[in-house]
Amino acid sequence: MGDATLTAANDDGSTLAANGAASAPKTVVFSMPEQVMPNMWLTDYDSLYYNEGDGYWEPPVDRQLLANLTRRNAQHGGIVQSRANMATARFTSGGMSAQEVGASFLNLVQFGDVALLKIRNGFGQVVRLFPLPSYRSRVGGDGGAVVLERQNTFKRYKAKDIIWVRVYDPVQQVYGCPDYLGGLQSALLNEDSTLFRRKYYINGAHMGFIMYATDPNLDPAVEKDLKEKIQESKGVGNFKSLFVNIPNGKEKGIQIIPVGNFESKDEFFNVKAVSAQDVFNAHRFPAGLGGMIPTNTAGLGDPTKYDEVYFKSETRPLINMLVDAVERDPEVSRPLKLVFDMDFGKAV
Repeated sequence: MGDATLTAANDDGSTLAANGAASAPKTVVFSMPEQVMPNMWLTDYDSLYYNEGDGYWEPPVDRQLLANLTRRNAQHGGIVQSRANMATARFTSGGMSAQEVGASFLNLVQFGDVALLKIRNGFGQVVRLFPLPSYRSRVGGDGGAVVLERQNTFKRYKAKDIIWVRVYDPVQQVYGCPDYLGGLQSALLNEDSTLFRRKYYINGAHMGFIMYATDPNLDPAVEKDLKEKIQESKGVGNFKSLFVNIPNGKEKGIQIIPVGNFESKDEFFNVKAVSAQDVFNAHRFPAGLGGMIPTNTAGLGDPTKYDEVYFKSETRPLINMLVDAVERDPEVSRPLKLVFDMDFGKAV
């Protein structure tokens, strides 16, 4: 609750301030409205900005947001990792280790693209591949990769040494685009509801209040003591309370006016359930594979069947995207080509 000046009306229409002195009418404002999407540029773009000074294209979506989002929403973080694991589990051989393949898929799912660096021997031959961290990787002006390092330094790789793998974006083709952006706001709403609930309990299970007094005989010392007690009350940093004394007020001398109700009528569980479902929908991920608890006796179906369908419609295309990008590079020899087990009927 923001700062506010409260006034009361006299019989003649003028206003009376809390200290009893006449004053000009003032508007009481407790807080300013907050924009629903104050950072629309994070997801709403139609072109890219080329950083002339540093020599690379700026990503269309803030990569720090994409990196932090997996830690801010339980469903989203788990699904991103699970999608990468499902693809990595099919890896059998090639120019990367299983750990590096897993990192490639995680970067590809989470950020929408990944740059594979071609490691060469002394003769200039490609001997293996290595995934660069998408969080710090940028597309250079020549099509290569620029990796941001500490103290405003850069590591640059030429286009001939990089294999870019991108999730197609119809708006621009410099970077890839994560396919879950439609669930971004729901993921943040889920986090907001959790944090609000935590503050509700930390605050002592109340939302704050307005303590309203109209007693003209209220002792100034008592009034001061009341203000101090309110300020020192538990949770004041989360939900602020306000003490107001309006002498000669009407009706009850002192009453507690709750600002809100967060008990049986709250929508916490509905918000959590709906926003979680939105995240699953954004990833097209079966609830039965993501740990969702069924809300009815019918359950969530056979997870084995869901797994098979998801492999055919989502995991296999993701694997093919990486395999095809490596396959098409003429410098990558046959032993370095990535090989995956694409038969779902076989045990992995």
